Amino acid sequence: MTPERSAGRLGGGLISPAQNTWCPGCGNFSIEHMMKSAITELSEEEGIPLENFVLLGGIGCHGKLVDYLNVNSLYGIHGRSIPAATGIRLANPDLKVICHVGDGDIYAEGLDHLIFAAKRNSDITVIVHDNRVYGLTTGQYTPTSPTGFKGRSTPGGITEHPINPLEVMLAAGATHIARGYTKKVRHLKDIFKEAIMHRGFSFVDVLQICATYFNLTDYYNAHAYEMQEGEVDTGRFESALGKIREWDYDREAPIPLGTFYSVEKPVYEEKFQALAAGRPGRRALVRKVIEEWR
Repeated sequence: MTPERSAGRLGGGLISPAQNTWCPGCGNFSIEHMMKSAITELSEEEGIPLENFVLLGGIGCHGKLVDYLNVNSLYGIHGRSIPAATGIRLANPDLKVICHVGDGDIYAEGLDHLIFAAKRNSDITVIVHDNRVYGLTTGQYTPTSPTGFKGRSTPGGITEHPINPLEVMLAAGATHIARGYTKKVRHLKDIFKEAIMHRGFSFVDVLQICATYFNLTDYYNAHAYEMQEGEVDTGRFESALGKIREWDYDREAPIPLGTFYSVEKPVYEEKFQALAAGRPGRRALVRKVIEEWR
């Protein structure tokens, strides 16, 4: 990429000319523009070339974001963008690999991949557009829908209790866990930047407004708050767990936003490369696979 072209993209050209089909008022707009701002600022502040950012999307309204931002991107099939992200990061350690996924996409079909990526501490960032409803298919419940949710497939309301994805990720071994809200855009941008720069598996659950099928704006505005410095010890498992359990995605309670947990541990891709380097035959095979990926 020429310096002139790169500068043009930094000057606002990161939004692609693709026609945007999200509903008016959708929280995805906030995520799109804060991701654009985060990438732009990281490119300027950290010197990361724009071509070193890779976005992956899953199936759902959120996935359209990879069409709307003018950076390297890949669509994954339902719930399967994380395996592709892991492979991309393994092939090229210089890349900043960012998965944009949905709550129905990743907490249902893709939950096994999410857990194992956290367990391995793969150096990727996973951002969940958590609107707590299947919006693209017009209003079915997801693993984070609250008890009693009435949708197209459950007109009488669901009897299930939602999962707390942050608690699941903490138990699985994620080394960076955060939560944002699409009505707090500056805070959301800072959360994105911090997650992208973390070495290891970064997980961000974004409470995203679905204006059409499950509009929780008033509820979130009344309950969500930004955690202050020192409110949680992000280096201690027990402290993070206590704060994560303050709200369980179901009952009436304050909803803390911010970073709950962030620690440094060996990164999966580096351990894999070190293992390969110790075995000459395998090293040649890994080199061959990496070259083919590039």
